[in-house]
Amino acid sequence: MADFDRNVLDFYGISTLMPTTWPAEKNDKTDDEDDSDRERHQKKKINRRKSRYDALERAVSSRASIVAGSEKSASGLSNLVQRDEPDPLGSSDSVLTTLKELGVPLQDDTRLRNRFLLSSTSFSPALFLSQMHANADTQSLLRGLDVLTRSIDQKSASLKVLVESNFERFVRAKATIDNVYKEMKYRGAEPPPTPVARARGHSRHASRGSFKGSTGTVNTHGVGPLLSSAPADVKKKNALVKESDYGVSGIKGPLLDVSAKAEDVWGPALGGREKEENLRTVAGCVDRYKEYVETSSNIADSIRRKDYDTLVEEYGRARKFSEETKKLVQDLGSTPPSETQTYQILIAARMWYDVEEQIQLFKRDIWRKLTLLHNVAKTDTRVPAQDQHIELIGLLLELGVEDNPIWVWLLSRYDYLKGKIALVGDRAKVEIEVLRRRLANAEKPSAQVLASHLRSLGRHSVGSKPNGLDTSDVIELWEKMMSFLSTLLSAQGVLGEVLDFWQTVEGFIDGKAQKSLPTGYNGESQEHHRLSTQGTLDLRKATIELVDMIRAHVFEFFAGAPPEDISLLFSPLPPSPGSPLSAQLSPTSAGDPRFRLDANNPPPPSPKRGESWEKFAFWPPTANSISGVHYLSKMLGLVGTGAAEMASVAPVSQDDTKQLELLRALVGAARERCVACLCAAWNKDAENIKLVEDWQRSKEMGDVTCMPATFSAFEGALLSGIQKILYVSEAVAKPGPGDIILAPPTKLLQMVRGQYVTTLYKALSGMVENAERPVKKAGDEWTTDLDTPSGSSSERAAAIAGKGTIDAGDRNVRMLLTLSNLQALRSQVVPNLNSQFETAFSVKLTDESKKIKDVLGQIDARLFQTFTRPAVESLRTIIRTGINEPSWAPVDKPTEVKPYIYEALLSLVLVHTQVSTTAPSLTSQVVSFLLEQFSRELLEVFKSRPRYALGALMQATLDVEFVAQTLSQYTTEKTSGFQTEIYAMLDARTDNQDRSRLQDELPGMRELLKRLREQSRTEFACFKKQRRNQTLERTATG
Repeated sequence: MADFDRNVLDFYGISTLMPTTWPAEKNDKTDDEDDSDRERHQKKKINRRKSRYDALERAVSSRASIVAGSEKSASGLSNLVQRDEPDPLGSSDSVLTTLKELGVPLQDDTRLRNRFLLSSTSFSPALFLSQMHANADTQSLLRGLDVLTRSIDQKSASLKVLVESNFERFVRAKATIDNVYKEMKYRGAEPPPTPVARARGHSRHASRGSFKGSTGTVNTHGVGPLLSSAPADVKKKNALVKESDYGVSGIKGPLLDVSAKAEDVWGPALGGREKEENLRTVAGCVDRYKEYVETSSNIADSIRRKDYDTLVEEYGRARKFSEETKKLVQDLGSTPPSETQTYQILIAARMWYDVEEQIQLFKRDIWRKLTLLHNVAKTDTRVPAQDQHIELIGLLLELGVEDNPIWVWLLSRYDYLKGKIALVGDRAKVEIEVLRRRLANAEKPSAQVLASHLRSLGRHSVGSKPNGLDTSDVIELWEKMMSFLSTLLSAQGVLGEVLDFWQTVEGFIDGKAQKSLPTGYNGESQEHHRLSTQGTLDLRKATIELVDMIRAHVFEFFAGAPPEDISLLFSPLPPSPGSPLSAQLSPTSAGDPRFRLDANNPPPPSPKRGESWEKFAFWPPTANSISGVHYLSKMLGLVGTGAAEMASVAPVSQDDTKQLELLRALVGAARERCVACLCAAWNKDAENIKLVEDWQRSKEMGDVTCMPATFSAFEGALLSGIQKILYVSEAVAKPGPGDIILAPPTKLLQMVRGQYVTTLYKALSGMVENAERPVKKAGDEWTTDLDTPSGSSSERAAAIAGKGTIDAGDRNVRMLLTLSNLQALRSQVVPNLNSQFETAFSVKLTDESKKIKDVLGQIDARLFQTFTRPAVESLRTIIRTGINEPSWAPVDKPTEVKPYIYEALLSLVLVHTQVSTTAPSLTSQVVSFLLEQFSRELLEVFKSRPRYALGALMQATLDVEFVAQTLSQYTTEKTSGFQTEIYAMLDARTDNQDRSRLQDELPGMRELLKRLREQSRTEFACFKKQRRNQTLERTATG
């Protein structure tokens, strides 16, 4: 018991077993020692050189604790300190619970808790007893001491059994270690003698002491001389000197190899715990920042699905997290971040790198789509074409960009329109010239083809389908020109795109278009919503430049000469991003082999024959005026409408008066050139209008052919079309800038006025030429070789009367129809055309109308005389022959009319028949004229006789009266005058006796005349006046 008490006093460093208070120095000393021990340990740990076996050390130190209830340190490694343990003195089952009940706060202070746990190296017995057993009495402490003693004895017994069972091994190991040490220290030599020490039992302390003693002895008893005297070459490699690396140089290499192999084999296994803990930490941080870690994949998925709303949302979240992390780094400054903060920084950096890389690629793709949107916008039906650029601009503003996407899009749109205008204008004009050259070098259309086109107006109007107005090649070229102007100037063409471009620019300048655009992350894109003042001026100038380019191309097309250089077709179309412009600009020429030219064999230029169309690039060679007026009126309508649209653009109307003048000049020049070219074609077609005559009766008017109606339609179409060209009536004039479409100048009106009169003259001359053309002529354009019926006069009359169709080969028939046509022209067609001209051009044709009427009268009279001249000559010959015969004057009273009268009347019957069957309206005029000539000739022949006896007087009277009564229906005042003159002349050339005897013979002569007329009723029935119902019936049957 005394030993036990002494041991207690020694262990606790107290002087009595019954202390009344706990010594204060014990607490301070313990705390100081503990603190100093920890500081030394930390300092040693910091200053210690990192061992080459650090991997093994870390692997060993990271092994999991096998003690149940052990806890981890702050670094995450397990140790032998348990979270709680029972009271070593046996007073309770839980130290922490008891201390908590006593009011000692141990939950959050690990270091303080370890000082109360026996398993901890920082266990403080003094603190434990002062707190855990502060109220315990001596008996309780003694009982606790017994419990602690039994516990120690149990553990000592176990240790004793372990030592006893392995004692021999410990001895052998100790001897081996001592021998090895002696060998290494003395290099195989005998150690110096040592003083006899007091024998003591074998213990580890003795061993350590002897080790220290021997070391001190070696240093003080001649080890230095031995080392210095031994030669270097006899030193053993195991000598414990620096040169031999203190005896380990021999095994250093193998040990390093083994260490490396052990590291390779056992490193992953031994380091698994550390990796597990690291992975757990990483997994925790990843789970904490899961939404940010997944941001990169979410953005990639949004880009793939084109879900731009989600993309913007995810990108905004990523930017917010990145900025928060940057702010965290700035706030930390030089302070090391915690483990959680480190992982946040790493996750943010990695996430932002991936996201920014994807967003930059996506932005690059959106920029490309935005600049190429002009070609592919119409094919994208996901959103309206006019909103695609707004969507892409808004997306770029949401993501944030340095360049202004509005400005970039507007510039790219300007470049696209500029290139498109140049391509459309240059290539289309070259293609048109190629077609012109092919047409100019082709064979001219025949007269029959030309006549069929001029005659087509009688079948349909100019405004209907133009296919029959001209040849297919000419119509194709007209359509090509219309397509070119429509592509440039229509609302669906390039001009429409320019107008849309300006509307878009105006919307951005006014700020209306930006209202729907986002301002981006934290409003960073707000600055891109405004266009600079210089940018606004540049855009206005760009719009004016686009308008001027369109105007220049159209002006060159109308006012310029045909292009000589067609080398543009030898090179392929310039590449257009997205979709080829060639498909939009010339859809028919892309695969047309006619525009695939060989540079070595270009189409020859148009031949120079002095034709009017050779100096006009817009007029197809061999085109007629009908197709010309049809297409030119539409083309001028496009030019006028386009000029008005271009003048209505704000930069042009407000900033550039010069451009307004150029637009007016465009309309004026195009109009003047069109009128000049059209008048030349009109003049040529007026010369060829004679080819229209087909000598077929008109269905509406049986007395005329189709010529008057065709001529009326031809002239009417030309007047209507020229009126549209002069006044550009098809153009939609816009109010505003200075009346782009001005009134036509007087020079043009006078040109049209003179050409109208000229065409009338030429058309009438052609009609007369048709009528006077010989019956048979080689190359007759109208008929085949027709034979005039031969035979006697009666047979010919019967043949003509019985013929159901017009004998176009008979010159008299042609003249009669031409006379009938002239009568229709004088009475209806020309007055209507004059009225149309005066209405269309707001002028009076007083002088021209009178002149035209006089010309018509002269032509009609000349043609009438030409037609009646053969009949008049025939009558003259018959009358002169008959009266001059010796047998004409009877010796006695006359019993019949002389044969020459019958022959002359029969010739009139032939004429009557021909006229009445060909042109019934001319019958009275022709027969009356011939009767006048008949009477005149009788008067002239009768005057040749100086004296008339009674028989001659009666015969002359009978002949004259028979003719007068037979043709009484056609007697005119002039005829009556001639007959009166005949009777007066006869009366003057007879004596009174014969005169008085004639009065006595008159009753008999009347009876004879009556009988003769009854006998000739059948032969001369055609001269009989018809009743009204018969006349109407004949007119109806034709």
